[in-house]
Amino acid sequence: MSGNEHGGHSSGREHVRREAERAAREAADEVYAGILARAPEHDIDPTLDRVRRVCELLGDPQKAYRVVHLTGTNGKTSTSRMVERLLREHGLRTGRFTSPHLTRVTERIAVDGEPISDERFVEVWQDVAPYVHMVDAESQAAGGPRLSFFEVFTVMAFAAFADAPVDVAVIEVGLGGTWDSTNVADGDVAVITPIAMDHERYLGDSLLEIAENKSGIVKEGATLVLAHQEEDVEGVVLAAAAERRARVVREDVDVAVVDRAVAVGGQLLTLRGLGGVYTDVFLPLHGQFQAHNALLALTAVEALLTGGAALDGGVVEAAFADVDSPGRLEIVRTSPTVIVDGAHNPAGVEALVGSLDEAFAFQRVVGVVGVMTDKDPEGILSVLEPVLAEVVVTAASSARALPADELAEIAVDVFGEDRVHVAERLDDAVDLAAGLAESEVERGAAVLVTGSIVLVAEARVLLGRA
Repeated sequence: MSGNEHGGHSSGREHVRREAERAAREAADEVYAGILARAPEHDIDPTLDRVRRVCELLGDPQKAYRVVHLTGTNGKTSTSRMVERLLREHGLRTGRFTSPHLTRVTERIAVDGEPISDERFVEVWQDVAPYVHMVDAESQAAGGPRLSFFEVFTVMAFAAFADAPVDVAVIEVGLGGTWDSTNVADGDVAVITPIAMDHERYLGDSLLEIAENKSGIVKEGATLVLAHQEEDVEGVVLAAAAERRARVVREDVDVAVVDRAVAVGGQLLTLRGLGGVYTDVFLPLHGQFQAHNALLALTAVEALLTGGAALDGGVVEAAFADVDSPGRLEIVRTSPTVIVDGAHNPAGVEALVGSLDEAFAFQRVVGVVGVMTDKDPEGILSVLEPVLAEVVVTAASSARALPADELAEIAVDVFGEDRVHVAERLDDAVDLAAGLAESEVERGAAVLVTGSIVLVAEARVLLGRA
């Protein structure tokens, strides 16, 4: 065979492969669009009946593996990724269900750390669809709604994990706890990250109401790993845990971040877990909050795998050194540096601001900020104001995004008119911010994109990180 013939066969195979990938992507997008047409994921209907019924028809796939269940206001996804990575380093097959996604919807359902393929996504939908439609019909006949977007996704994740099959599933709630569709699973270990005000429309108008809702994931006889909380919040969660005879492990009481030091590309940690002290643990993520997320993850895995005995230090070090958390204090471009962070409530922005100076020490930072209509724009902007030289307000391409001109009015009240700029399009906003950042400082200038996970996802695509 001549070189040309060989090259022709190779290019032909490559063409076939690309066409197959394109077709699979289009099929997955079509399925996603159909699921998306249902009630949105942030629209909670306080019942687990529909999800439980579909799971029963499928043979209760959520009972086919052990479960680590996570809730809280901020830090859930990063902690989930750390738990999953630690479990995988121990040789276990893992499933990970997180939300929202950044680029592709398949990111939400990961097996062994990798998003399921477009082909698999379509197959899983085809497997569960007859049962989903059956329960849709039952619910509508009784005057109720079809399964929501998030309910369908939860069922798909449970089914995909059972079919893999995985040893452990790491499940992040979509919203709240008690009525979240993931709560048909019984977590061997429940993790509650810091609780703050967010999603008040759905979860309650006070921290105590929100805490009560989130503590609903703690099951009878489970282990609860509890992040440091406000005293009243802790009381609500501890009462719920006692009622269900759960074992409670509290941050700063039973386990702790003993020490942390900024290192090149991340931080070096000393963590006191249930089984002992782990020293010189490198975590390639920035921010004090990520150290506390790492502690929760370590403790959850200790509780799950050994009941509280020490894990192998080398395994822990290898796992944490390989952790990533896209969209969380992530550098997506240099010259000037562009950082994206999915902080979307005041508590999340406080964690972001606290980490910026420690990790980067920029001389001048210009923000690109867009928020959703159901968030607290004034609270978010007020926390950002001391660290941003100027701000460019914009809007993500979501129906739920607060229009840029409305956000600008709020920003002017917080920053003053001279420091506020408006750009309807994200690409224009980033270009404008980059120019403003470098206008006074050649080195040490940065652009920070934040305020909405959707905005961060679009920025990652725009800047070639997805």
